[in-house]
Amino acid sequence: MTERNHESGGNVPSRQRRRFARISSRAYEHPADRSALVALRKLSGFDTVFKTLSGLLPERSLRLLFLSDSVRVSDAQFAHLNDMLRDACYVLDLEKVPPMYVNQDPQPNAMCIGLDEPIIVVTTGLVELLDEEEMRAVVGHEVGHALSGHAVYRTILLFLTGIAMKVAWIPLGNVAIMAIVTALREWFRKSELSADRAGLLVGQDLQASMRGLMKIAGGNHLHEMNVDAFLAQADEYEKGGDLRDSVLKILNLLPRSHPFTTVRAAELKKWSESRDYQRIMDGHYPRRDEDKDTSVTDSFRQSAAHYADAVRTSKDPLMKLVGDIAGGAGDLGGKLRDKFTGQGGGGAAGKKNADATDGSPGATRPEEPQNPDAPESGGS
Repeated sequence: MTERNHESGGNVPSRQRRRFARISSRAYEHPADRSALVALRKLSGFDTVFKTLSGLLPERSLRLLFLSDSVRVSDAQFAHLNDMLRDACYVLDLEKVPPMYVNQDPQPNAMCIGLDEPIIVVTTGLVELLDEEEMRAVVGHEVGHALSGHAVYRTILLFLTGIAMKVAWIPLGNVAIMAIVTALREWFRKSELSADRAGLLVGQDLQASMRGLMKIAGGNHLHEMNVDAFLAQADEYEKGGDLRDSVLKILNLLPRSHPFTTVRAAELKKWSESRDYQRIMDGHYPRRDEDKDTSVTDSFRQSAAHYADAVRTSKDPLMKLVGDIAGGAGDLGGKLRDKFTGQGGGGAAGKKNADATDGSPGATRPEEPQNPDAPESGGS
């Protein structure tokens, strides 16, 4: 495709990128994200309900805030970002280009929010951190959120999180809202993986996507970082430690809206090597015209199959334990004890106990009681 060159004002090819006409967001959505979205889209009156909610949510306030206290991207302001935005919408065939703002904030961040119409916000910290191709992937990431309709749920999540802070003094009210917030956060973490894939489809440069994620994790020190070593961290994180570490991973993740950066990088690389990604690049992908015919049951089945495969192939100690139990392995209590204490049947303690009861020469046998008829000592 062609990319607009803001310096010359013409349509000058910068780098050929494939365009995905009428692509459905189902093409790149993570299975858990896709199944939730398909179910919500099938709900009768879904759009009407959320349009009604828009009167209760602070969307108008947010729009006025960004309009009054941020810089709106256009041909006259941040023109290079405006080119990237229109380019991303062209690649993913998003008909209406959402407004985009640059907000003064040293923290690298970007978001897509809004109920009636999505708006994209990027911080100055992110703009200053990333180069052009890395930023293109981020803009594609946010356009992917817009195409999927994630902005609606992100806005609700922000609203409910604020409500939870206000009613924290009400025990039951806070618990109920935080349960909803926790569920939304789990879904939203999966939606971030979907948007990472959309960013790759827009930029079509895996190395740029990897560099961007590394910079978000470690700052603008690419000469000090290495993609392979960064991905090795994700592998070490997944399989390292024992069951105690698995529980700590869950506790660390619960309050976050985004997956950990190394995990995002590993997930994106894995998807880029998949048959699904290659089929999209070859022009074989679901179209938006087919969305209305999508089966909710099939979507949930695909999501369940994904999680079953994730448990089966995971290197995490807890997931391996779940897989063992699902596979029919017995002695759950013993497995949990061994996982938490770091001991196993092959450990020193296990070997000593085994030697104490076998019949091999030199094995120490337990002492026989002096009087088998005497009552056992000890209290109740």
